Amino acid sequence: MGAFEFQALDASGRTQKGVLQGDTARAVRQVLRERGLTPVAVTEVAGETQAAAPGLRLGRRGLSASQKAILTRQFATLIRAGLPLDEALTALAEQSDGETMRRQLISIRSRMMEGQTLANSLAGFPESFDGVYCAAVAAGESSGKLSEVLEQLADYGERQASFAQKLGTALVYPVLLLTLALGVTAALLGYVVPKVMEVFTDMEAELPLPTRILLGLADAIEQWGAVGLGALVVAAVLATVALKRPAIRARWDRFLLGLPVIGRMLTMVESARLARTLAIATSAAVPVLEALKLSSRVLSNTALKTAVEAAALRVREGASLSGALKETGRFPQLLVRLIASGEKSGELPRMVAHAADLNERQVQDRLATAVALIEPLMILAMGAVVLFIVLAILLPIFNLNQILGVAP
Repeated sequence: MGAFEFQALDASGRTQKGVLQGDTARAVRQVLRERGLTPVAVTEVAGETQAAAPGLRLGRRGLSASQKAILTRQFATLIRAGLPLDEALTALAEQSDGETMRRQLISIRSRMMEGQTLANSLAGFPESFDGVYCAAVAAGESSGKLSEVLEQLADYGERQASFAQKLGTALVYPVLLLTLALGVTAALLGYVVPKVMEVFTDMEAELPLPTRILLGLADAIEQWGAVGLGALVVAAVLATVALKRPAIRARWDRFLLGLPVIGRMLTMVESARLARTLAIATSAAVPVLEALKLSSRVLSNTALKTAVEAAALRVREGASLSGALKETGRFPQLLVRLIASGEKSGELPRMVAHAADLNERQVQDRLATAVALIEPLMILAMGAVVLFIVLAILLPIFNLNQILGVAP
């Protein structure tokens, strides 16, 4: 029995949407007719491999990190309480607020009722449940510790969502401040300054250097501002398209890692992500080689992802995990040493999790320090720009007598 998303009309002609279970689309249409609805479209809910029908949004949009963390926590609680998997999935689907989550849960339950495992059912929606998640669930099913694994996955998801939120929050104020500064400066140069300076441009006297510079900038913005803005938009689009090419993206990622401050920050962020994923995978009894391969998928920097893939090859050849990562020369020594300690003591999941905590804390501290330095620097820069504009306007006024004296 599968899950089908439907779109139908009621007796008053209003559109009704939802998800029903049935053996075939024809059976679902019959159920809709028995409910007094006129079927318009009925399509089986599926993952990315299934084509979507026109007018219907199937399971292609994934769950956010916070949604997945909450769902996993609730799922673990229901399993720990002794509910069978199908009943737990039904309860989660009934209480879910999002339509995407409800459709996916119903489809996952339908796949399980057809005889598939929970991990395989989740794998049908890779946009919501990645390889690490599915591998951990598979390990939990085989070991009989599914609730414990789900608890660990929930902790992992909550940390991931919290970490991303802290990064975003720390960057909001500087970005807004920079946008405001650029917008105010452009408005002054494009509209205010030309009106104020019109009185001086008609005079055939030599204006002070700051005033001439300001008038030149204002004239350039007035004549070429729209063209420049359009060029920036086109450049951004072309850069986005170019970065989708693997070779260009690889060179760009290597360039970012080579930057003095940004490169180190990116490495620490990616290292924390790698360590956290390794911790959740190894604690779920996923083999180290498979855990390393899965962990490489969560990295966004292709240079570091290639380094992890190379480390996986070395591990498959018999090298230790710490030794393979050290050979890449891409990851912090602290991470490598903690992994080596975990391998020697037999507590690799705990030590990798500890390394992830340390990396995340270092990133947050460095980001907070950077933001604390950027804010006053940006305020000083804004003050300098405003001071220059004010001086450029006031200097001709202070020299008005001299300008009038030489003017015809």
